Amino acid sequence: MTNLAQGINLKAHRRFRRVALNTVISLYFLIVAGGVVRSTGAGMGCPDWPKCFGSWIPPTEVSQLPLNYKEIYGAKLKGEIEFNPVKTWIEYVNRLLGAFTGLMIFSTLLASIPFLKTGNRKIFILSLVAFILVGVQGWLGAKVVSTELMPAIITLHMFLAVGIVFVLLYLFVWAEFNDSGTVQAVIDSRLLNGLGLGVLFLSLAQILLGTQVREVMDEVIRSLGYDARAEWVDALGFKFYIHRSFSIVIAAVNLYWFYKIVQNGVPVIRRIVLWCLAMIGAEVITGVVMAYFGVPAFAQPLHLTFAIVLIGLQFVVWLLINHRKYLSVGKQTNVSREFV
Repeated sequence: MTNLAQGINLKAHRRFRRVALNTVISLYFLIVAGGVVRSTGAGMGCPDWPKCFGSWIPPTEVSQLPLNYKEIYGAKLKGEIEFNPVKTWIEYVNRLLGAFTGLMIFSTLLASIPFLKTGNRKIFILSLVAFILVGVQGWLGAKVVSTELMPAIITLHMFLAVGIVFVLLYLFVWAEFNDSGTVQAVIDSRLLNGLGLGVLFLSLAQILLGTQVREVMDEVIRSLGYDARAEWVDALGFKFYIHRSFSIVIAAVNLYWFYKIVQNGVPVIRRIVLWCLAMIGAEVITGVVMAYFGVPAFAQPLHLTFAIVLIGLQFVVWLLINHRKYLSVGKQTNVSREFV
């Protein structure tokens, strides 16, 4: 038994860590699915919620719908609904993944109950917060449908998704850094802490700006159609150019932060920094592909996913830099080899 949080059972602790990790993975799959929905224009593939065309299992062909289905759902959503089985099932799978992720977060909540008996009640509280936020996220998902993809709701939907990622990553990192195996204490620097907060803020701003660009693209698509992909970027306007130019600032600040970390850090953080650099490179590549190759559908969800993975890894690095304050561990930090 290690110096675990005030005597909590090691088996329960490891079970919590495993569940938390699986929950983070399922959440990222959900984010990928959401990106696919946006890139394929399948957001209204199911015009009602929580059912899809009035059924729990959506139709596969138009003959399974009432003859006046356009009137039924078009009147409800203030617009004409055209049935497309591919888009319908893309949206339906996205909803299934959302439900599964909700169950995983509920499992995390259940696995956190033993911490109520220790001095680490915040683990249970944060698990409960994550569970509540997922409920709010589901409600926002319903609002996205009922408001016919209102831009402000979509942006809030994305912002909340990042918040849930942060909460779950905190839970996983806390669990990982209270298990067996010893490494040297992680650095604690005001400069690195401040830079990290700046990096997180800029990355979040870039993600939200990217969401704004995507909303403009939705308008462009409605105007030009899906057959005019090569013309989309030219019609995006100033928001796209701000987003593209701001990426240079993001990369520069990240590289400086990582340089200072490598100078003063330990192997655990250095390995995560390498993953961050890989995500930045992937972001640049997918951004270039979208800008110069007609916004191919596969690049859009990848671009979003890399951005969420990057800000998640940045958050983990920042937590490790500030481990004494935020992870509630002693000078001899315990960490499992599984993390690296």
